[in-house]
Amino acid sequence: MRILALVPGGIGDQLLFFPTLETLQQSFPTAAIDVVVEPRALAAYRLCPVTATPRPFDFKARNSLADWANLLGTLREQEYAIALSLGRNANIGLFLWLAGIPQRVGYGDSLFLTDRVPYNGHQYAAHAYHDLVKGLRLKTPPPKMRIAVAKTDLDWANRERMALGITGGYIALHAGASLLSQIKGIDKIYPATQWAEVLKGLQEKAPELPILLLKGPEDGAIAAALAATVPTLKTLSPPDTGKLAALIAGSNLFLCTDSAPMHIGVAVEANLLALFGATDPAKLLPPQPNFKFVQAPAGQPLAALSPNTILAQLWD
Repeated sequence: MRILALVPGGIGDQLLFFPTLETLQQSFPTAAIDVVVEPRALAAYRLCPVTATPRPFDFKARNSLADWANLLGTLREQEYAIALSLGRNANIGLFLWLAGIPQRVGYGDSLFLTDRVPYNGHQYAAHAYHDLVKGLRLKTPPPKMRIAVAKTDLDWANRERMALGITGGYIALHAGASLLSQIKGIDKIYPATQWAEVLKGLQEKAPELPILLLKGPEDGAIAAALAATVPTLKTLSPPDTGKLAALIAGSNLFLCTDSAPMHIGVAVEANLLALFGATDPAKLLPPQPNFKFVQAPAGQPLAALSPNTILAQLWD
């Protein structure tokens, strides 16, 4: 038996879909599970806690009919018994029907879906995604989002921290945002000068904890600005999501914006504080005491958040 999931979106969306994959594996233990994902999100599957094979397809590209036909042919060859679609495009049901998949579960009211699930976007996104299993008549409550961090990644993180002189606890900071969000002008970057004020306040309160900047491949500008402003800041550039997760998991406190690293922090149950702009935090953070957030005033950018407001939430 083979199960297919179509999961467009970035790394964060894949992580939020992991609880659904976990329920599928538990409910169909002998099934092979394939997930069609955008190339930019493949890195998430280094952390997947279940056995699922990612298949790349760029949903957001200007795909030709030949591109869709090639994907359709590939899916037909696999003879899937069940398909779940996270996308809400009305044509997805037709596409899955053309792929010859007998049970087709998705949101919306497409006539080509065999099982339709209403999308409840007012809840935590991982739970909204997990609602898809109701189309399979499964009543399993959504498990917590979790990831699998390899021992080799944990060992790498320990070696790199030791090389920087971090032998005990530390505060981790991820101040960047994905390239796509930057290109789209989505407000997910908190100014370096204001981060510096937050870090100064943390150092005064907890001088025994060094601060480690986790620099992604798209974070060069803000990393350079922070390094110039906070001379005591230590920096590491984890080369993949596994090593990033290991560094977040080992921290005493993780600071971030609404981003894929935030979801990794949730999955490893870090003590985290996330900065939010216009996005509703209730949709992206589960209600746990160790997950805190500060949100910019309505209609204002992240820069409108004062460092004192952020520090006050930390000490609350």
